[in-house]
Amino acid sequence: MSIKEKLYNLCLESIDARLLTVKATMDEIQESLLSETKSSAGDKHETGRAMLQLEREKAGNQLAEILKIKTNLSKINASNQSKKVILGSVVYTNKANYFISISAGELEVDSIKFYAISPNTPIGLLLMSKTVGDTIAFRANEFTITEVL
Repeated sequence: MSIKEKLYNLCLESIDARLLTVKATMDEIQESLLSETKSSAGDKHETGRAMLQLEREKAGNQLAEILKIKTNLSKINASNQSKKVILGSVVYTNKANYFISISAGELEVDSIKFYAISPNTPIGLLLMSKTVGDTIAFRANEFTITEVL
């Protein structure tokens, strides 16, 4: 399995874990809503239901965002090769290594650290369309692209 495929799978695992967490939260809220219905009536009951509805809406928004991120991740073809940095590229620099995909933080493959970043992040925007040998300045740091997979 290539390094790109390993990084892709780690990103997928990260998204799936977030998805499970949000779904579990939504199930808990639904269960709480059902038990609220069976409790006593009154202002306290209505406040409790309103709070649960807000929590359910918030969890629904998180779910929608995670599904959108998962859709963006699915656009990556791990076997695709390009000399320019594109979505799905593994970028080695003299300072840090990046996987242009989704914002999933630091990942480690074969004892090498990579940062999974979205192409829309500030550093992602600077890296897009660059090639080996290009130098990038970011937050008072300069680094040179040494390899693009």
